[in-house]
Amino acid sequence: MPVPVAPRFRRLASSPWSDAALAAGAAVAQTAPLLFQQSSSGQPWHWWGYVAAVGASLPLAARRRAPVAVLLGCLAFSGLYDLVGPLASQPLWYGVLVALYGVAAGCPFRVRMSLLAVMCLVGLITVGSPDTATRGIVLYVAAYALGRASAGSRAQAAALAERALRLERERRMDEERAAERERARIARDMHDVLAHSISLMVVQAEAGPVVVETAPARASAAFDAIADTGRDALDQLRRMLSVLKDDDGTRAPQPTVHDLPALVRQVAGAGLEVRYDVEGEPRPLPADCGVAAYRIVQEALTNIVKHAGEARAEVRLRWRAAALEIRVVDDGRGAGTVLPSGRNGLIGIRERAAACGGTAAAGPRADRRPGFEVRARLPLAAPEEGAA
Repeated sequence: MPVPVAPRFRRLASSPWSDAALAAGAAVAQTAPLLFQQSSSGQPWHWWGYVAAVGASLPLAARRRAPVAVLLGCLAFSGLYDLVGPLASQPLWYGVLVALYGVAAGCPFRVRMSLLAVMCLVGLITVGSPDTATRGIVLYVAAYALGRASAGSRAQAAALAERALRLERERRMDEERAAERERARIARDMHDVLAHSISLMVVQAEAGPVVVETAPARASAAFDAIADTGRDALDQLRRMLSVLKDDDGTRAPQPTVHDLPALVRQVAGAGLEVRYDVEGEPRPLPADCGVAAYRIVQEALTNIVKHAGEARAEVRLRWRAAALEIRVVDDGRGAGTVLPSGRNGLIGIRERAAACGGTAAAGPRADRRPGFEVRARLPLAAPEEGAA
């Protein structure tokens, strides 16, 4: 891939070889009158003229390392050019102007302004011709202005490069945070699916042998429910894992509040008596709130199956003007089947509600009856950015 012309030119101009070539070019330009012109008397030019012309040019090779010393050296040789004669009539300005450009581009404000003021003052005092003095001051100011413009351009380019790097770092951090949030979402979903499905399968598997001899039909239904629950869990896990394997793949649709009746029927098939009640007119929910509502109810029912024992449950949805209120209660006494608890379910309920701007709580029933209660309130409108 070819390198762009502008960056390649900037790298070439900033190399030490460019300063050496600049010094050699200035030396050739300032000795040219001595080489190609003849004096009116026919005498050869004095050797000092060659020394001064070269001395006012060659220091430019070190103008980046010692700009002030280079300018003072060029000024000294340029001012002493007319010390002896005969010499070609010319001002030795090339080296001085380039050196002043370097001082303006790279030195602090006080240093560069002091040198410019001294040069202009000395030019007015020592140069006999007002025209020559004025022309010299104009050239000094122009060289100084070009140096400042170059410094400003470099500073702007450096600021833009730094900003581009900062934006790239921020973009990568945003991508990493988004990936972390996605992994956390998938982990919560997998926890909900596995905990719910395995709990139902364990309960049904334990109930099957009890009724296999007395009620074969119920045992067969229990085993069919185990198979259906397992297939449903595997299907959901495949969809979640496909998101991890294929970044470009489309995300499978997540269950929402409209899938709660099917969830209640599935849990009821495991032997738990569940009542489902809806109050108010259903309204559109933000996508994340719909998924959160389903997962909250799923986790609450899973906890009832695991820990409530012979219990009845009630799932109640109340559609309010600005929020959906969810209440899942049971009348169990905590004597359920012995299943391990990772203590992540209730934490996940609170996190899901908070992620979409809602609230959730869990604990003993508010009416002081035996049993447990999970309450959640999810907003019907997505929270505005920056809202507390």
